[in-house]
Amino acid sequence: MSQGLLWLPLLLAFVLLASLGWLERRRQNLFRSWAENSELAKLDGSGAALLKEGELIWSRFEAGRFQDQGSFDICSLELVELMALSSGDAPLTDESQGRCRLRLIGKGRQMDVPFADADRARRWGDQLMSRARCDL
Repeated sequence: MSQGLLWLPLLLAFVLLASLGWLERRRQNLFRSWAENSELAKLDGSGAALLKEGELIWSRFEAGRFQDQGSFDICSLELVELMALSSGDAPLTDESQGRCRLRLIGKGRQMDVPFADADRARRWGDQLMSRARCDL
C-alpha cells in the first residue's frame, strides 16, 4: 500500500505533463490553420503574428482560439524600432536578448508587436522593412 502511495505523485505529474503537451499541440495546430497562406508567420510565448497581403496582424491565444490584438498596413511602414518590453520607450541595443517589442511607425500611427526573442524580432524588422520598400 505504501509503495502505491509513492507512485501516486508520479502518476499525477505524468497526467499533468501529458495534458499540457496536448494543449500545446492544439495551439500549434490552430496556429497552422490561422497562418495558412501567409507570407511570414511566428508563434511564441508572446503571441502570434502573420503578414498576409501587405497587412501585419498579431494575436494572442485565449480561450482556445486566436484573438486579434491589432493590425498594421505594411505599405505605410516608415520605421521599425526594437524596444524593451516593459521599460517605456527605451530602445534595445544590438546585443540585447530576451522579450521585447517591435514598434511599427508609419503615417502618424505607431503600434507595438510583442516578441519573446530579440533575435527573431530583429529578423522580422528587417523583413518588414524590405517588404515595405518593395511596395513603394
